[in-house]
Amino acid sequence: MTTDPGLPSTVRHSRPTRAELAAAADRTIPDVLAPGLEVLFVGINPGLWSAATGWHFARPGNRFWPALHAGGLTPRLLHPSEQGELPALGLGITNMAARASARADELSTEELLNGAAILTDKVARHRPRWVAVVGVTAYRIGFQRPKATFGPQSETLADARLWVLPNPSGLNAHFTPVTLGLAFAELRMATELPDRRMPATT
Repeated sequence: MTTDPGLPSTVRHSRPTRAELAAAADRTIPDVLAPGLEVLFVGINPGLWSAATGWHFARPGNRFWPALHAGGLTPRLLHPSEQGELPALGLGITNMAARASARADELSTEELLNGAAILTDKVARHRPRWVAVVGVTAYRIGFQRPKATFGPQSETLADARLWVLPNPSGLNAHFTPVTLGLAFAELRMATELPDRRMPATT
């Protein structure tokens, strides 16, 4: 795995080679989890870049981390390699399906249905207050809710409130960085978390 020598070591981005990306297919990566989180974000499944680096939403052009900050959920823009800082903010990340693939549409319906069942058990064990699924199509298939839309859902998941966010992939042209940030901010306001971008008042 190569790195950009022009960046300081603390923020140096990992850049997998083509061979490393190809070898990452079907891998899994660890969740970012802790008991009693405020919000557990649920991606569809890891992309090859994420599987090669071990970082969620790691592919350049994915807008998850900018949207997280624009929505006020992090005090600064985090690099994917800093995902370990999320639990201290009450946030975590898992995936609907664990298997990495080049595109989410390579997943089968059975994988998403099984993933939803595994997610339900995971939520029951870790008990986050909110579960935010990042991708409405995966939510519709996995939870058999074909008419589900973005925003709060009427049902709960193992006592956690459910929310559906847009897919932040750069391939999702229906949402801009601005509208994604607004969608994440709407979730933050519903959870009653503070806007962490705001300076503390004395």
